[in-house]
Amino acid sequence: MHGLSNIIRKVQEKSPLKYPTVRQMACLNPSVMFTDPDRCKRQMKGLVQTFLQDKQLAGGVSAGDVILKQFDVFLSLESRSEEFLSFPPMQKRLDIFLCGVLSEPYPELWAFCQKLLILSHGQASVERGFSVNKEVETCNMQEDTVVAHRLVCEYVTLHGGVTKVPLTKELMTSVASARSRYRVNLDQERRKLESDAQGQKRKATEDYLEELKKKRKTIQEVSDSLARDADRFAEEAEGKAGSRMAQLITKFNALRRGCKKKLAELNNIVEEIAAKGEELRLM
Repeated sequence: MHGLSNIIRKVQEKSPLKYPTVRQMACLNPSVMFTDPDRCKRQMKGLVQTFLQDKQLAGGVSAGDVILKQFDVFLSLESRSEEFLSFPPMQKRLDIFLCGVLSEPYPELWAFCQKLLILSHGQASVERGFSVNKEVETCNMQEDTVVAHRLVCEYVTLHGGVTKVPLTKELMTSVASARSRYRVNLDQERRKLESDAQGQKRKATEDYLEELKKKRKTIQEVSDSLARDADRFAEEAEGKAGSRMAQLITKFNALRRGCKKKLAELNNIVEEIAAKGEELRLM
């Protein structure tokens, strides 16, 4: 137990998570942006302050204020989407995703995020190519062919050479019927491929149906969240006046439009789920 504790302690010492900046970069996680925007705001503020203290932010305090303001607006509007809630980190690149949603409407925020993303750049993509030779050296031969070659070689070796292999009646009969066995094998393989294709088609339909159900759940959560946020902005606007009230009403209208759009998408998905379920039943 003591040895295990030492191993864990050593891993923690070498882990980059011991640095506050690395932990604060969790604010770039799209799913966290959707589920906990207040936490993201605090972490982004800590990152901006760290860059200001180290004099790594061109423009000084005013540039930092612009970044924080853009991030606040971004969390209030663009991040309230199912694309953020269901972001798949193992299938999509974070830098490409953030570039698509930040580069044009929030250029200062995107420039700052680029600096953050560069901090965690490693050599994994280079090291991943070291195993290419192993794949290249793999023999392009099916298992049955390998087994047949080994059987022939062992039989020839057993009798001391090719010229010493006895030509028995069983061997001659087997050779004479080799073509028919080959055709039977091809027919079996064809039927197997057809069966596998049908099974793959059914599995693909089942997987797509399951994906639709997950998407329906995600969009429902996003729609409910947009409705709650819109109601909150409407309540805040009732006690405000002037430009502040106009800003809150603008946010309310934007979220309401987004909510209606998500409800329309939800209805389409429900209909598609019903159609795919019927298609699966008839397979």
